[in-house]
Amino acid sequence: MRAVPTRDSVLPSSQGKPTSRHRPHAALKRSVIALAAVPLFDGFSKAHLRRLAGEADLVEFGPGRAIVEEAQAGEAMFVILAGKARVVRAGRKVGTLIPGDFFGELSALDGGPRTASVVPDTPMEVLRLFRHTLHRLVKQEPALVMSMLEGLARRLRQVQVGTPVA
Repeated sequence: MRAVPTRDSVLPSSQGKPTSRHRPHAALKRSVIALAAVPLFDGFSKAHLRRLAGEADLVEFGPGRAIVEEAQAGEAMFVILAGKARVVRAGRKVGTLIPGDFFGELSALDGGPRTASVVPDTPMEVLRLFRHTLHRLVKQEPALVMSMLEGLARRLRQVQVGTPVA
């Protein structure tokens, strides 16, 4: 899971702190690089990745409080830029996430429930990309759907039985 929920599954704004939408060029470039590493976006052009990065939120989370919670509906995916988190399923740690990892892509696609909780162990900075942003992009450019499906298929082939997917 190397490489970002419903509003109910994201910490309230007082706990998760989004940064400004208008980011400096260096931050936007960093976001594009992070999104390019997500298999779901493998077929996206640099222009599409820049567009996604421009619409993604940079969010900071402190340690100890879940970013997403198991069984909660989701509407966003996350890409970890800094920090470390644990993946928890049924109260047990089943994995660790580090910068470059991503989670929540399935819920971002279907709005379904989270399969695990993700709890920061350290302060974290993540890119958050909402489902409605993905929907808007593919409605405007339907050819991207095939790229996303191919990326999802590659991701599913990589996931082995028992691998935590949040």
